[in-house]
Amino acid sequence: MLVLALTAIPGIVYLSSCWTQPINLDNGGLDRYMNEFKIKVEHRSQNSFDWHNAPVHNQLNAFTHLPNGTSLTIPRVQYHFTSESKTRAAQRETRRQAVKDVFIKCWTSYEKYAWGSDELKPYTKVPIDTSWGWGVTLIDSLDTLYIMGLKTQYEKAVAEVAKIDVGKTPSVTLSVFETTIRILGGLISAYDLSHDETLLEKATNVGDMLYMAFDTPNRMPVDRLPFEEAKLGGGFIADQRISLAGIGSLTMEFVRLSQLTTDSKYYDAVARITDMLDANQDNTTLPGMFPTWINANATDLSEATSYTLGAEADSVYEYFPKAFALLGGQEPVYRKLYERSMEVVENHMLFRPMLPGGEDVLISGDVKVLGGKPVLDPEGQHLTCFAGGMFALAGRLFDYKHHVDIGAKLTKGCVYTYKAMPSGIMPEIFDMVACESQKSCPWNQTKWEADVIQRSYPVYSDDALRAAKKERLPKGFTAIKDRRYLLRPEAIESVFILYRITGDSWYQDAAWDMFTAIQERTATEHANSGIPDVTLGKDEFPPSSDSMESFWLAETLKYFYLVFSPPDLISLDDFVLNTEAHPFRRPK
Repeated sequence: MLVLALTAIPGIVYLSSCWTQPINLDNGGLDRYMNEFKIKVEHRSQNSFDWHNAPVHNQLNAFTHLPNGTSLTIPRVQYHFTSESKTRAAQRETRRQAVKDVFIKCWTSYEKYAWGSDELKPYTKVPIDTSWGWGVTLIDSLDTLYIMGLKTQYEKAVAEVAKIDVGKTPSVTLSVFETTIRILGGLISAYDLSHDETLLEKATNVGDMLYMAFDTPNRMPVDRLPFEEAKLGGGFIADQRISLAGIGSLTMEFVRLSQLTTDSKYYDAVARITDMLDANQDNTTLPGMFPTWINANATDLSEATSYTLGAEADSVYEYFPKAFALLGGQEPVYRKLYERSMEVVENHMLFRPMLPGGEDVLISGDVKVLGGKPVLDPEGQHLTCFAGGMFALAGRLFDYKHHVDIGAKLTKGCVYTYKAMPSGIMPEIFDMVACESQKSCPWNQTKWEADVIQRSYPVYSDDALRAAKKERLPKGFTAIKDRRYLLRPEAIESVFILYRITGDSWYQDAAWDMFTAIQERTATEHANSGIPDVTLGKDEFPPSSDSMESFWLAETLKYFYLVFSPPDLISLDDFVLNTEAHPFRRPK
């Protein structure tokens, strides 16, 4: 018998298509649910090369050991939810089921047309290996399958993952960052949920492979791991130019792998990066912040002048409070790194955009240091929308109400940008007018028009209204530099976190508006695809870009599902999610 009804009972999860009984998540029911869901897998992980035995050229004399003391008492993160009305519960369950239906449609198409491949092209139904050839969509989606209760699909996926040979790849080099957050993170999270030893075995082999990226004289990891060379253990030279995210966003996954295996070598690897960042935090051109690109070979952060919470930097800052939580508060350097950097972000990078309705919201821009002075570029990115959730989560972990408030304004700034576009979806990159004060910011039509002309010159040199019409600029926006939507999760990520922290149902309603707009514009016959232009109206549907990256199933739909789920499903007091939305268990 299939459970398809959406009868609403607070604290009850109805998982259609797989489960015949509702699952009560109250009073520890989540852990019981996960134990009941545990799969007895008889097959073992298959690999043609054991990365644990790869020779290391730059040997270490001693490791920095994983903290093994008692976790500190950390303040409660989630709002103390009480029972919801039957009407609200029914609405929430209907919305949650709608999200799940979209996931099932996408997953079924992946199974049918791209099983074992990295991704599915959703419009043409063509499988594609983007880098690994290991089925990254499979691995990235394991925990989403588990959380949604799709038991049959999960069992099949685990069996396929066990067959993946991480000793072979069609690529000459692999991105250390992407492999860490998607593949290692996906395996660790699925193990943390299911306790399936097959997954931990596979995760450990992947971790040993990635550990080879640290085989440099100064132990700073290379950006791209030369795959076959790494097997020989010849040693590498750290990059003279590597993105901040590429070197600094490996912490959570390596820490958790050390916790699960009790092998401190993974923790030691990222602890050295943390020490390097700590030593250089006030030796940059914008003291307290870290530049977007750094010289890892010389560990030199003193010359670069560009700073952002966006592309190439974002997850480093996100991982500071999350690593603090994952380590049970036993390593205070992560709190220091967060506090010092966010002090600079608040003073120089966050701005209130001038809007016709006077909305009191915030956007995170970029900063360039010119002549020794920080200059704000009021450019917004979809990628920076994670910052609202980061501020709010850290505000709870460190008991800073002010940071929760900042997180709310940043999140509402992203929600505003979604609503402002004709499609109801936020673009990749856009410009706005930064208010001189965050306290008061009346609309100034003349100033807006002047900025539109400046941004569009020389194409539109004297007619701002014509420029705005031709470029499809909503009032308040002065340019849209990248009109695409790539199925990104950052905005709904912050909406989810703010809902779980504040308990304000406004965020659930905002999430539903975002979901319906995305579904209306990105759905194809078989799955969902990124689109090239979010500024076209409802009667001007743009062609599909025929791309469905793994984060659509791993992150975006997972966050939509969780925001409409009972709040003890992946509670933020029990789990901390990596930058690919993979939940890791927090120590107790």
